[in-house]
Amino acid sequence: MRKVVDVLAGYYVAPRETLELLLSAIIARGHVLFNDPPGLGKTTLAKILAKALGLNFRRIQFTPDMLPSDVIGVNVWRPHEGRFEFIRGPVFTNILLADEINRAPPKTQAALLEAMEERQVTVDGVTYKLEEPFIVLATQNPVEFRGVYPLPEAELDRFLIQLSVGYPSPGEEAEILRRRISWRGDDPSIYVKPVTNREEIIQWMQYVEAVYVDEAIIQYIVRIAQALRTHPLNAYGPSPRGSIALMKISRALALLDGRNYVAPDDVKKAAVAALAHRIAPKEGDPRDLVREVLNKTPIPY
Repeated sequence: MRKVVDVLAGYYVAPRETLELLLSAIIARGHVLFNDPPGLGKTTLAKILAKALGLNFRRIQFTPDMLPSDVIGVNVWRPHEGRFEFIRGPVFTNILLADEINRAPPKTQAALLEAMEERQVTVDGVTYKLEEPFIVLATQNPVEFRGVYPLPEAELDRFLIQLSVGYPSPGEEAEILRRRISWRGDDPSIYVKPVTNREEIIQWMQYVEAVYVDEAIIQYIVRIAQALRTHPLNAYGPSPRGSIALMKISRALALLDGRNYVAPDDVKKAAVAALAHRIAPKEGDPRDLVREVLNKTPIPY
């Protein structure tokens, strides 16, 4: 698994912790939401990740006039054969990049919900299973940008983590320019070679479920969630789904670090990404509120 992170770091300039969280979400069978302005290379990162993992990749560019059938597929009548034929949509893949998801109207956004949660889609009463693994990497522009629709809480809750790459530092931006010169093109994914395959990734997903979580770690996660729910500056806190998400990503981080048990540092490393998009502070950045609660919550052991 470390080889995958090394490949990502070799082509995409970002903090290594961000890349580790991204891969950990994949092996925890979770979907990832990127919340960043345009132009920060989120699409490039998704393509590099898919190629490094040896998985099928599809991209949807969401627009205000997009229909649900554009996402999941549609039945087409074949008059010469006297039957309907189901034409599969781009959701039938391993890694789906939902680009600028909050530019699509709510009805189209909702078309992804069943696929994300159940790994299946239903069209005209017929259910179609999606191939494992199925991971959605969605990007959204900040809500102050024009022409965007805020994602509903139900859909936000389906994302295991939310990541924000942010603008690069001067040194990082200079490195981006150097790499662009060496690539002689805008798409570095053409140089990426797979370092694993679908079968091995499914095996990693099974290993994550075997990572040991001590009772003290469980109580630590519960205290963090409870503190966020009762915080006076928070309108609402994470649901139990959020606590489960924090535990899942913590187990994946432990496995990525070569351990078969979760440590408190795994929880601290995962907390902001797993919980910040599940809360609604009355003011300020939700990530800062999660960090405040982490600093005040006693660490076990």
